[in-house]
Amino acid sequence: MISIRKSHERGHAVHGWLDSWHSFSFADYYDENWMGFRSLRVINDDRIAPGHGFGMHPHRDMEILTYLVSGTLEHKDSMGNGRVIHPGEVQYMSAASGVYHSEFNPSPTDPCHLLQIWIEPETKGGEPRYADRSLDSVPPGTFQLIASKQGRLGSFSIRQDADLWSCSLLPGNTTTHPLSPGRHAWLQVATGSITVNGIPLSQGDALAASDLASLDLNVSAQERSQVLLFDLA
Repeated sequence: MISIRKSHERGHAVHGWLDSWHSFSFADYYDENWMGFRSLRVINDDRIAPGHGFGMHPHRDMEILTYLVSGTLEHKDSMGNGRVIHPGEVQYMSAASGVYHSEFNPSPTDPCHLLQIWIEPETKGGEPRYADRSLDSVPPGTFQLIASKQGRLGSFSIRQDADLWSCSLLPGNTTTHPLSPGRHAWLQVATGSITVNGIPLSQGDALAASDLASLDLNVSAQERSQVLLFDLA
């Protein structure tokens, strides 16, 4: 089964300095039909105004990834980590048994655009941990592994059987991701305009593929685009 989550159908919240679109039920937005997808619990498409951000707050028992689309983001946490990340960089934090952190846009002039991702871990507890990395310089149209349970190919090693891939595409680029039997896919368009197996998707749209024997996801770009692909148990 393939289903489409259109950008304008997502939950939307504006809190002055924060403009956020929720793919799944989150905070005051509730939709029983969109509580998550497999172990993928949150994709928030956030735009943070200059000089604002999330103050220090707690999390536990969640694998949290931040994909920066544009601007800069300053991270601090109770483990002693402090870092400013830029476009082309990704941040990972395993909240595990509990951690406090803040995320702040340090620019006085430029907004910050990011995708905040939460994945439910296989087991609760454990030591919290943090890492960040720059995405490798790979040719446009090439999927790059960001996170996996085993930390394959230099990816973040996360506490769930979930692979997160990213891909940047130029107009006319095509690429394919094979979905193995028993696996499930969520493809999120971060920027741009693409087709997936002939289905048109624009910025903020997503495609879910589930309950299939196997499937090749064929992606073609109509303009410069960035996509995230979750390959899930």
